[in-house]
Parts: sequence; C-alpha cells; structure tokens
Amino acid sequence: MMPGSPLVRRRSNIGGNTPTRLGRSTWSLAGMVDGVSRPRSQLLIKVIIAVTLTSLCMLILHQYDSAGTVDKFSVKDDMTHVLVTGGAGYIGSHATLRLLQDGYRVTIVDNLSRGNMGAVQVLQDLFPEPGRLQFLYVDLGDSKAVNEVFSKNAIDVVMHFAAVAYVGESTAEPLRYYHNITSNTLGLLEAMVRHRVHKFIYSSTCATYGEPDVMPIKESTPQVPINPYGKAKKMAEDIILDYVKSNDQLSVMILRYFNVIGSDSKGRLGEAPRPELRAHGRISGACFDAAMGVIPELKVQGTDYNTADGTCVRDYIHVTDLVDAHVKALNAAKPGKTGIYNVATGKGVSVKQFVEACKEATGVNVTIKYMERRPGDYAEVYSDPTLINNELKWIAQHTDLTQTLRVAWKWRKAHPKGYAAVN
Repeated sequence: MMPGSPLVRRRSNIGGNTPTRLGRSTWSLAGMVDGVSRPRSQLLIKVIIAVTLTSLCMLILHQYDSAGTVDKFSVKDDMTHVLVTGGAGYIGSHATLRLLQDGYRVTIVDNLSRGNMGAVQVLQDLFPEPGRLQFLYVDLGDSKAVNEVFSKNAIDVVMHFAAVAYVGESTAEPLRYYHNITSNTLGLLEAMVRHRVHKFIYSSTCATYGEPDVMPIKESTPQVPINPYGKAKKMAEDIILDYVKSNDQLSVMILRYFNVIGSDSKGRLGEAPRPELRAHGRISGACFDAAMGVIPELKVQGTDYNTADGTCVRDYIHVTDLVDAHVKALNAAKPGKTGIYNVATGKGVSVKQFVEACKEATGVNVTIKYMERRPGDYAEVYSDPTLINNELKWIAQHTDLTQTLRVAWKWRKAHPKGYAAVN
C-alpha cells in the first residue's frame, strides 16, 4: 500500500489489548469508517465558517485607511452620506457646499470633462475634517468603476447632476448626449439597485417640455422635447419612473429646473466654464466675457421670435435657490414617494432685458451682435412654481436679476481665469 493512499487497511480489535486478525481484512475508502460514510455536513460547516470569518476580517480591514484610522466613508453612522455626481461642476459644487454646511457627508464623483478641480479644492479647504468630503475621479460610463464606488462607500443618497447640458451642442452631437445622459443614468440606477441604495434626487430640465402652447409651464404640461438634450433627459426620467413602479422602497425626486445663473453670495464659488465651451455656455458667462474683453461682443441668437421684443424669454433661477430646492427635496423624500417639481421663479425675462441687466451689473456697455436663431431653441419658457411652493415650502429668494448678476460679476472679476489660480 502506498503512503497516503485513499485506501486504508483497518484491523478490528475485539476485546483486550491484543489485536485480533479477522478472517477477512476490512478495507475502507478515506472518509469512511468501517464502511460507513462520515457526515460531510461537518466539512461544509467548517468551510462556511472559514469564508464568513475571512469576509468579516476583510470588511473590518476595509473600514480602516492606511494609517489605521476608521474610514468614515465606508461605514454607516448618524451622518447621511450623499453621493454627488458632477460635484466639480457649476451646480454640483454649489450643492456640495450647501450639503456640507448642513452637516452631510459628501462623496463627489466627476470625470472633470466639464467640472473644475479648483472648485473641489475650495470645498476641501472649507471642510478639511476627516470623513466630510472626498473626491473620486470616475466616469459614469465606466460601470465597473461606478460599482466600485458603491461597494467601497456606504452611500445613503444619490444626487445626480453629472451631464452635458448645452442645447446647441446636443443638436450637433446627439449620440454623445444620449450616452452621457440617458445611458449613464441607467448605469447609475443599476449600481444603486445592486447596492441597495434607495434615495435618488435627479437633476432634470425644463427642456423636456419642448415648446408648450400654453404658458406658464406646470408639471402636468405635456413633455414634447424638441432637441436631443431635452429628449435624453426625458428618456432618463422615463427610466427612473419605470424603476419606481417596480420598487416601493425607492424615494425619488425629479427636479426640472430652468435657466440657472448666479454664484455663492460669499464669493467662495462661481461659474467658470472651460474656454472651449464658451460658445455653448450660459448667457451670463458670455456677458461677463464680453465685459472683460475676453470676447469682442455678446452674441444674441434670434430676434424674430414671437415674443414682446423678438428675443427668447426664459425663467432665470439663482443657483443658491436651486440648491435649496434640492435639499428640501432630499428632506422630503420618503420610501414609495415620487415627487416631480419645476424649480423656477415663475417670471419670464427676455434676452434683451437680461442684457440690459448685465450692462448695469458690470458697468460696461457691452457690444451686442444680433444673429440668426440657434438650432433647437424655443421662443418662450417660464414656469408656474405653485406645486413646489406648496409641497416643499420652497420659494425663490434671489429674484433681483441685476443684483444676482452683480454678485456673480464680483466673483468673475476676482477669478478672471476661473479656477486656474486655485489649481
């Protein structure tokens, strides 16, 4: 018999201390005692215990950083942990500032394709305490990276801002918008499902309404978007709402906001679009560029719309008010509840009126160049904010357009190169 053979020869010992050979030797396979099987359940139990202990050790080690201190981002505690996608961007950074001020823990994920690391650095300087703010360089189109964010962090809420958001650009690059907005939102929801995160605040847009026949726009106004940006956002909304129907644990708030302007009243953050995006940017940024001489003139696209002065009419919402609406939505979100709200002032302002306010705020007589209409634009869009006023007790506070632009202009003059100096 070879050493270690699975066949083992056993001798019976009947009474006394002297072995007695039986007429026939008894042979058994390993795992059998005198021909009777050993219980395999004992081995299975040992394996389960070993795996459980190993997993527990890995979990405990994961909750500590390299210095041996607890990684607060990976554990559940009394501080609500909000994942802010696009937190390095204009709106996302202002939202992060408010959340941190209100005592939330925040993880920013951003691929910096449109955001500014300088804004993140400002926030990190304001809130340097461990366990308050972390930045993760992540592209939402990378499902593996997104899942890793959720597996390594104890996320309670997702506030989804990340998106490309220029109407003109969307007509020139429609597929990019469907990938970036619709597909990425779907991937984010899938990661939330996988990791049992049930609270979702979605940043949508009035562009989902298109060009309604009746003003002002209510939440019940039919959604008929006329450009890829609005269409991609509506598709994402539809996906979210379908998911809500299948899961009564979800808490979802969809905020459709209008034209965002302004900056932090204390001058900590502002709007700093990348130079290559100026052609697509907000009218306030373009006006400031013209006032600073970065561009020779402010281009106004379209003067033949069916409005009082021929230029587009929009509802301009201050970024601080918009962020306040997000926080109120977060606080009101309950399992099984879905809220859809327009976030705006309820007052329409024409482009020509906006330009005059900008001239007054900057003190510069900006040169205006009137041009043809921009593809995908609509004549008049302003909201009826009654629903959000009543249900979330939210009312826009910063409605003086000239004063809003004056504060934003002060930040821009102090940061002529945006966040470049901070970087």
